[in-house]
Amino acid sequence: MKKRGFEICKDYVDKDINLPVRKTKNSVGYDIEAAEDTVIPSIWKNIFGNFSKFIKGDKEYLEIKPTLVKTGLKSYFGEDEVLMLANRSSNPGKKGLILANSLGIIESDYYGNPDNDGHLMYAYYNFFPVDITIKKHDTIGQAYFQNFLKVDNDIAEGVRTGGFGSTDKK
Repeated sequence: MKKRGFEICKDYVDKDINLPVRKTKNSVGYDIEAAEDTVIPSIWKNIFGNFSKFIKGDKEYLEIKPTLVKTGLKSYFGEDEVLMLANRSSNPGKKGLILANSLGIIESDYYGNPDNDGHLMYAYYNFFPVDITIKKHDTIGQAYFQNFLKVDNDIAEGVRTGGFGSTDKK
């Protein structure tokens, strides 16, 4: 019986995707690679490019969004576990990349969801003044499995109906 692991998403089966590995016997996280080349635009170019609109009250500046870096992976694990997607420690200093959500939290029912097959993606902002290109197979982050606890009288009964950001949809 499978307990926890990574699989290649159905849309990426024939696209040369590597399953994550721990690089040393004492590594905690599994190194995750990019599934395709991705340009992460400088947030400053976007901010300064829209600054006059911001001053005039135009809400277009609110459209500054993180760039999703695809992994081509999904992950299965127990209902009492969580998969945490963390930034690579060298990314902020070497590439100016910061995770938009600080830490990606993946619940077990995200696996195989109908919206995106449970595709794991990293949401990055680039704080360098130049665009940064992530190449296919570059290590972009790490993934950690961990057990979590529930409180007494937990009453959660909801069922996931979609993918990215779907737990708050009614």
